[in-house]
Amino acid sequence: MATDSWALAVDEQEAAAESLSNLHLKEEKIKPDANGAVVKTNANAEKADEEEKEDRAAQSLLNKLIRSNLVDNTNQVEVLQRDPNSPLYSVKSFEELRLPQNLIAQSQSGTGKTAAFVLAMLSQVEPANRYPQCLCLSPTYELALQTGKVIEQMGKFYPELKLAYAVRGNKLERGQKISEHIVIGTPGTVLDWCAKLKFIDPKKIKVFVLDEADVMIATQGHQDQSIRIQRMLPRNCQMLLFSATFEDSVWKFAQKVVPDPNIIKLKREEETLDTIKQYYVLCNNRDEKFQALCNLYGAITIAQAMIFCHTRKTASWLAAELSKEGHQVALLSGEMMVEQRAAVIERFREGKEKVLVTTNVCARGIDVEQVSVVINFDLPVDKDGNPDNETYLHRIGRTGRFGKRGLAVNMVDSKHSMNILNRIQEHFNKKIERLDTDDLDEIEKIAN
Repeated sequence: MATDSWALAVDEQEAAAESLSNLHLKEEKIKPDANGAVVKTNANAEKADEEEKEDRAAQSLLNKLIRSNLVDNTNQVEVLQRDPNSPLYSVKSFEELRLPQNLIAQSQSGTGKTAAFVLAMLSQVEPANRYPQCLCLSPTYELALQTGKVIEQMGKFYPELKLAYAVRGNKLERGQKISEHIVIGTPGTVLDWCAKLKFIDPKKIKVFVLDEADVMIATQGHQDQSIRIQRMLPRNCQMLLFSATFEDSVWKFAQKVVPDPNIIKLKREEETLDTIKQYYVLCNNRDEKFQALCNLYGAITIAQAMIFCHTRKTASWLAAELSKEGHQVALLSGEMMVEQRAAVIERFREGKEKVLVTTNVCARGIDVEQVSVVINFDLPVDKDGNPDNETYLHRIGRTGRFGKRGLAVNMVDSKHSMNILNRIQEHFNKKIERLDTDDLDEIEKIAN
């Protein structure tokens, strides 16, 4: 599709690399052994255009009665997790979870980390005590609602359990005390409820969860707010930090904040899910990227798709163009009111729209099991124009959930974006294959 000189250079570079690889293969396939015999060897060798930073909830992985005798239960837990790589896959009893302990954990998207920390919170709730005992911070409004749904599902046989949302728009009277056992919310609102409005007594919190902890710690505003909340908590409070990604600097900081933690960390090459096939498409401009997208839809069956754009302007344009083509499209961006955003996501979860066009507001943690394809219409970059590897991982992690197979396609329209893609490949030590969307046979093959 792409014919510019930079794209031709990419073609030539790949052809040269393939020729060199084939040469090595020929050299390595036949070699004499010490006795001169021939043996075979294996061959391996804009302001409105600014990027915005900053879901039915994940199905319950555990289906057991959850009451006050939870930790003492010796019966096996029914694990619905289908992926053997899940941290919960081998757990056979509650005792194996060794609750309560402080934890810093890195877990791939879609492997059940939400269920893990929800279980930890539920195990510590004493329903007779009518005050907040567990506190969970999420980086966005949508994630807070989603986690709340998981809590409701996992605690549905726990009728005494009460849950409060500390999110923008949920207003309480000054001086009012909260009687709910679990509070989930965003850092700014939770801090106000604890320090300014005194809705929550932080000294009574027994479990403190930081979800998407890399964002909480690495983002300036969330970092300061999260630290202030953490410092209000009692020393014996169990602290759990979960995320799909952690930079080295974030790990060091997290270990300073969380005393005596157990640490679960993935090797970098394990960060991308093997269940997600990753491809890139060479294009010259926005129109060619749109045509490539149309070709994908014309060749393979897509249950639901999420398409990520760098700016609100691009997202709005793309949603309009897809609608003209007859697609059922929803648009989500950060300037929308929280009620509007929640309604958009709920309609997408219910399948009323099959395509969700969004900016980074939806990159993290929004679970829609029917999403089979993720399109990076624009590759994610940080404010300095460098690859945003963490956002890339979170974006593609919206598909391939809970061991299912998924497809991620990256649109590359310049030499700069090709460089971004190459650096993403290097970061994850994962080759992303090229896809020719003008070749319908090739597209059909990747769907099989």
